[in-house]
Amino acid sequence: MSITSDEVNFLVYRYLQESGFSHSAFTFGIESHISQSNINGTLVPPAALISILQKGLQYVEAEISINEDGTVFDGRPIESLSLIDAVMPDVVQTRQQAFREKLAQQQATGSTVPPGAQQNVAKNGEGTVNGEENGSHAMNNHTEAMDVDGDVEIPASKATVLRGHESEVFICAWNPVSDLLASGSGDSTARIWNLNEKSSSGSTQLVLRHCIREGGQDVPSNKDVTSLDWNSDGTLLATGSYDGFARIWTKDGNLAGTLGQHKGPIFALKWNKKGNCILSAGVDKTTIIWDAHTGEAKQQFPFHSAPALDVDWQNNTTFASCSTDMCIHVCRLGSDRPLKTFQGHTNEVNAIKWDPSGMLLASCSDDMTLKIWSMKQDSCVHDLQAHSKEIYTIKWSPTGPGTSNPNSNIMLASASFDSTVRLWDVERGVCIHTLTRHQEPVYSVAFSPDGRYLASGSFDKCVHIWNTLSGDLVHSYRGTGGIFEVCWNSIGDKVGASASDGSVCVLDLRK
Repeated sequence: MSITSDEVNFLVYRYLQESGFSHSAFTFGIESHISQSNINGTLVPPAALISILQKGLQYVEAEISINEDGTVFDGRPIESLSLIDAVMPDVVQTRQQAFREKLAQQQATGSTVPPGAQQNVAKNGEGTVNGEENGSHAMNNHTEAMDVDGDVEIPASKATVLRGHESEVFICAWNPVSDLLASGSGDSTARIWNLNEKSSSGSTQLVLRHCIREGGQDVPSNKDVTSLDWNSDGTLLATGSYDGFARIWTKDGNLAGTLGQHKGPIFALKWNKKGNCILSAGVDKTTIIWDAHTGEAKQQFPFHSAPALDVDWQNNTTFASCSTDMCIHVCRLGSDRPLKTFQGHTNEVNAIKWDPSGMLLASCSDDMTLKIWSMKQDSCVHDLQAHSKEIYTIKWSPTGPGTSNPNSNIMLASASFDSTVRLWDVERGVCIHTLTRHQEPVYSVAFSPDGRYLASGSFDKCVHIWNTLSGDLVHSYRGTGGIFEVCWNSIGDKVGASASDGSVCVLDLRK
């Protein structure tokens, strides 16, 4: 057996990434020099650390089940070991002693079945559910997936699973004018999947390999693709990577430009509506506005004191950025200082979004709060406190003034590590629905184009579709990996979802 610190560090690094702790993963990766190891990450399967821990746990349980004379205790463990129990010698010894006492008791009665229980035992599990005693499912030490009503479950015939990525898929985004779905992965590629029904060969994929120059040659960067965004007319796709470069691709998959000025991983990037600029946020504490035609940096904004995590355009020249420094800056192209700085969060600010009118800015944080800001005042307009864990992301509904659905009220959705999604009436500052069917952290939410439905994706492998008016669950799909991102196509009849096991699924919601 051979275990190196590099191997242990790599598995911990991947676990942090897969669990959504991207900032912790980055810091750990730098301090442990992951990039200098010779481990090929594309060959390591998802959830490798959990898999090896489970096998170790099974080994400890098996070890407890062996008697001093080498015989195997005939029966199930008294109760399953937790991971913490397994590393505590006192617990293991106590469990072994309990096994021996139970064995001695059984031998004294001349039976391996507890006294008085003979009449309840079915041979080889006959008459029981999955061979469990009395047909009851044990519920100790693990959580069962919540049942989903059959009438809301999306059948397999309505789900297309796209495979090709060789590592977890962190992000996905539909082309705004056609059924092309882009995805970005830890395998250092982005892919463009053609879901147009007119396509004769089914869902074809274009592979966008992210390479860097080494020794005069293009070699794979082996870094995660962390962000992507289509321009408004759907002709170009921008991607951001942990290798520190932003790239522009044509919808045919050709590299059109490489943007290199960040000094470390890029966490977010966005096109402006006009399509002439790209905005990026990096771990180097800066944000950059790029000229999309020339690939040159038009302006770099060095105002944050820690990594910048998210950016969002207010209009074609003004944007907001947030950071682990707990601050939000509003900046404008050509201005050498922030137009406004919002302070009030007490932990990392994970995401920011302007409402469709550009009047209100929403922010969410690890401090478990959601705040609404206005350029007209320094303090927040609303401080919304209801979640019990970190809030990972937020989305405004495409409704109200300035949208194609002006007669519908505007809402804000928040997704949290407390496994819930909340819908907020921002005008009143109240929560109107709490959506509670997920059982793991919720990483993504997305409104349908008409605002009537909300998709949510969680690490419980489920994509849920909710009615935003009633809060009812109307569709549900369980995939094969934890869901990192969900998104709607432009006409609102398909939902894309990217997962931790390397799969991308497309749900057809037409009747």
